[in-house]
Amino acid sequence: MKRIFLLSDTHGYLDQRILHYAEQADEIWHAGDMGKLEVCDQLNAIAPLRGVYGNIDGHRVRQEYPEELYFECEGCRIYMIHIGGYPGRYTPKAKAFLDRKPVDLFISGHSHILKVVQDPKRQLLHMNPGACGQHGFHQTRTALQFVVDGKEFKDLQVIEFGKRGKIKSEES
Repeated sequence: MKRIFLLSDTHGYLDQRILHYAEQADEIWHAGDMGKLEVCDQLNAIAPLRGVYGNIDGHRVRQEYPEELYFECEGCRIYMIHIGGYPGRYTPKAKAFLDRKPVDLFISGHSHILKVVQDPKRQLLHMNPGACGQHGFHQTRTALQFVVDGKEFKDLQVIEFGKRGKIKSEES
């Protein structure tokens, strides 16, 4: 059994509320648009971090993290990609992967829209944790936490970090 903290689209931003939930996890999974390597380093210092780079991530993040990630956790097969779509509207790259390799959990980010939905056709669960950074069009910053126990995903909780806002400059 593993407790997972799943986040995406930090865009270089972490606050104490995000770190509080990260500290409760056995593993942290980041679905891309990390923003800067320091975000990854800070999370990885708390618990093992698995992640993929997103479209805003620069060279340094892309050197450390792959575009796609396939791994197993507690017997579950997981596929993560930042821009992957969702059931019925997968991107060509995600669809090609899912056609080749069945998975139990498909994770994507990018849309800044929190979504957890079953794909009955592929017999998988799709999760997008929304966005927990300050940049983007989302109204509320979100993430997910859940437990992987054998082939089950349990105790799923949506975490809200409050309204997205502008980051104050050090001069203000």
